[in-house]
Amino acid sequence: MIRQLTSLCLLLGATAAIAKTEIDVDHLRHIADRVHEAHEAGEFAGCVVAVGTSDGLVYLEAFGDRQVIPERIEMTTDTVFDMASVTKPVATATSIMVLFERGALRLTDPINKHLPEITGEHAGRIAINDLLTHRSGYIPDNPIGDYQHGVDESWKRLFALEPTDKPGTKFKYSDVNFELLGKIVERVGGEPLDVFAKKSIFEPLGMKETGYNPGPELAARAAATEPRNGFASGEPSLVGEVHDPRAALLGGVAGHAGLFSTAEDLARYAEAMLKGGVPVLHRKTLELMTEPLPKSDPSFGRSRGWDKGSSYSSNRGQLMTAEAYGHGGFTGNAFWIDPGLDLYVIFLSNRLHPDGKGSVNDLAGRIGTIAAAAAEADR
Repeated sequence: MIRQLTSLCLLLGATAAIAKTEIDVDHLRHIADRVHEAHEAGEFAGCVVAVGTSDGLVYLEAFGDRQVIPERIEMTTDTVFDMASVTKPVATATSIMVLFERGALRLTDPINKHLPEITGEHAGRIAINDLLTHRSGYIPDNPIGDYQHGVDESWKRLFALEPTDKPGTKFKYSDVNFELLGKIVERVGGEPLDVFAKKSIFEPLGMKETGYNPGPELAARAAATEPRNGFASGEPSLVGEVHDPRAALLGGVAGHAGLFSTAEDLARYAEAMLKGGVPVLHRKTLELMTEPLPKSDPSFGRSRGWDKGSSYSSNRGQLMTAEAYGHGGFTGNAFWIDPGLDLYVIFLSNRLHPDGKGSVNDLAGRIGTIAAAAAEADR
């Protein structure tokens, strides 16, 4: 049986009062049932699940282990996770929106306005908006070999990429988009992405355990992922080091991956967004960031930096409202915020440990459905 550690699980009464509705916390008991099933099927070694509202956490539990080889270490609610692509909205897109409302850039700016190294006919036709919504025409990933000759050469090769589709016409999820956005943050903000995000997002929200390249204290309680060169290499699993190979070769700081965080820190971010974005963003800016795009095709299922209901949203609760926005991460994470229910759902796991074969999107989506049902109980 999977070990389960409960830090906060308000299951003593039938409901917990919150600002806009009531959470049927008894219904949240079903989360543990679904987690146990997936764990027994070998989908992950351990996970942390958090559910909350603008008033704070109502459910926080740790299950299983954050590492099983070479030694077993129990999962705890303060475990630090490699956020993988959750980096895209939380660090990079939010930083872009901060710069936007400061008047430092426009979302309609062509990317070569801020990255003049990008030349050619396409350079003036790809806007920041296109990068944020994955409609730039760039390929999902350029070859890993482009990154193996040093950071400066990596950027030269990124800047030299040509889109394979006409910009602004087709959705194609691409890490390249957010690598370039991270560089735009650096150029316009005047500081490296990790420094800018820390000062402009994480520190104002009290997210003291969120950032890139975690130091020894945070790395010591990080969840394991997998060896850098795969399990066949015989190397130890990565712990507190970024899993994404391109982010690693860029020094651990990139716009598409590299962020580390905890469930409670992500909860602080979510609570601020449910309250309108303050102190990081103003309400109108947050609404602009999370509106469905393009407006002519709401079925597209994306917003600026976030998923809303696209082909990538199997980790979305099926009872969430049209206002919900979220994102997943390759290492086993899902993070959804639903203003329509005054609800957020955080699922963080080490699905790549110990064998690289785990799969958690379906489980994360089921947990989101349970949480949304609990929020809808009195309606």
